[in-house]
Amino acid sequence: MTPIESDSEETLVLQMLRGDRKAMHTAYNRYVGYLTAVCSRYVVVSEDVRDVLQNSFIKIFQNISQYKPRENASLKSWMTKIVVNESLKFLKSGERFSFIERTEQLPDFPDYESDMEDIPFEVMQQMIKELPDNYRTVFNLFVFERKSHREIAQMLNIKENTSSIHLYRAKAMLAKKINHYLTTAI
Repeated sequence: MTPIESDSEETLVLQMLRGDRKAMHTAYNRYVGYLTAVCSRYVVVSEDVRDVLQNSFIKIFQNISQYKPRENASLKSWMTKIVVNESLKFLKSGERFSFIERTEQLPDFPDYESDMEDIPFEVMQQMIKELPDNYRTVFNLFVFERKSHREIAQMLNIKENTSSIHLYRAKAMLAKKINHYLTTAI
């Protein structure tokens, strides 16, 4: 392990601020796996994931001076926000990503019962990837990024109720997939 790899985030950030390419390489290697997983929750096609990650790392390295440890918690969480925003930007640029405004009120959780512990992580991840882009995006923002419907609505330029409905429908679709998997996987 090189000295730079054992250094703290603070030291790593200071070195990146000075334009140290070795520090940038270390940051890339340290976080690329995690950030790839984050990006893959939103962007399904692997070539697109690579493009979004490349854009994200460019933005990270160009804007490292905006990282403030006390305001942004950890470097990892700051980088995650950039990857999520770049993923959303990518999705919004595509024609398949559209929301239909709805006015009906639905609960956040569909009625279903299943034992999700019996489902392998990779299978569950694939089920989420198979959701339509708009449902998957709202689901990921709500579940993984812990955003409220108000925050999701602001991020995606939709109404809060639309966010709620898309979350409900995403969960209903997942419930069907889970129940199908549990009844067919023996």
